[in-house]
Amino acid sequence: MASCAGLALCGQALVVRGGSRFLATSTASSDDDVPFTYDCSTAEKKSQENKGEDGQPVEKGSDTILASAFSKSGGYFALTDDSKRLILFRTKPWQCLSVRTVVRRCTALTFTASEEKLLVADKSGDVYSFSVSDPQGCGRLELGHLSMLLDVAVSPDDRYVLTADRDEKIRVSWAAAPHSIESFCLGHAEFVSRILVLPDHPELLLSSSGDCTLRLWEYRSGRELHCCHLTSLREPEEPWGDKRSAASRIAYWGQESCVALLCDCIPVVYIFQLDARRQQLAYRQQLAFQHRVWDVAFEEGRGLWVLQDCREAPLVLCRPVGGRWQAVPENAALEKVSAHLQGNWAMLEGLAGVDAGFSGLYKATFDNVTAYLRKKEERLQKRRQQNPPPGPNGQAKKMKPEEASLRCSS
Repeated sequence: MASCAGLALCGQALVVRGGSRFLATSTASSDDDVPFTYDCSTAEKKSQENKGEDGQPVEKGSDTILASAFSKSGGYFALTDDSKRLILFRTKPWQCLSVRTVVRRCTALTFTASEEKLLVADKSGDVYSFSVSDPQGCGRLELGHLSMLLDVAVSPDDRYVLTADRDEKIRVSWAAAPHSIESFCLGHAEFVSRILVLPDHPELLLSSSGDCTLRLWEYRSGRELHCCHLTSLREPEEPWGDKRSAASRIAYWGQESCVALLCDCIPVVYIFQLDARRQQLAYRQQLAFQHRVWDVAFEEGRGLWVLQDCREAPLVLCRPVGGRWQAVPENAALEKVSAHLQGNWAMLEGLAGVDAGFSGLYKATFDNVTAYLRKKEERLQKRRQQNPPPGPNGQAKKMKPEEASLRCSS
């Protein structure tokens, strides 16, 4: 699902997006860095007479960015917006390579490890692939679900495509033949909001769900290795202690085998430690913030970047000190990037109250049986009043009006 604001990191390249715009800069300490900005509202638009790839007229959108991702090397960056466009960029230097039309509004996208293709998942449950080397090439349907897709990932060797949907399923398909399914990872009780294949442990998968759990899988076999219940980690006095929440971001730091989990609309980042040998996740601590946290991302060698709704301090950089994570008080890279964001705060302003989370994906439950039994009893009562039971001689006993009223009242 789309978030109101997002943060992406690859190497020293950092992108912050909000609404229809994004800002790209570097975390390097050089002073000559000039940020790159882009506004989707200025991108090429098809006229109403043109058709999308499904033959239907292209609907107008607000140009809000729905999903974005870096390629593995950081040489490419791509995004999709609610005007049904897929926009591809080269990052060294930053340049827009193409603007292509997608069939439906998208929920997630990712590059293959070889950076030859872009995989785009949409609300109808389909995954399309788009060529990177041929920026003008049309999309190709690769696979489909019978439910809305919420995330898509690929294995580090490009052998498998992993898709997560609203109906609690994680499907593992062969990339070369997507109709061939390797396994299903089943166990979540609500929609699967995020999935992440660990780059230094390519056999392992992390997933989060609306059932308030973080799970570790051996995805080729579909075997669940570990499950963390987030509700057990919350303090009773916390205002969101009993709130249902799904992870809006899973970030992984290979240097320390750390997992950061950000839940939808909760100003807390949960930190876990991966024990790959025991195939377990150990809860370490939670980082609480005074402002709404929009997104988090790790930078190798530097720590955890946190994007929050605070113009005075839009970014927070956290590092482990003595085994405990804490905010870095002063840092040249942090000051430089924060200054760029403060100068472009208009793209983030007004997003504080925007609810673009997962609340609408929870399944509604209806108790039809109770209503049915109540109406059935009412019909039976009415029938008994109209047709009283027979008397001693087999004929229906006629009741006086006052007797009928007494029987009804009793």
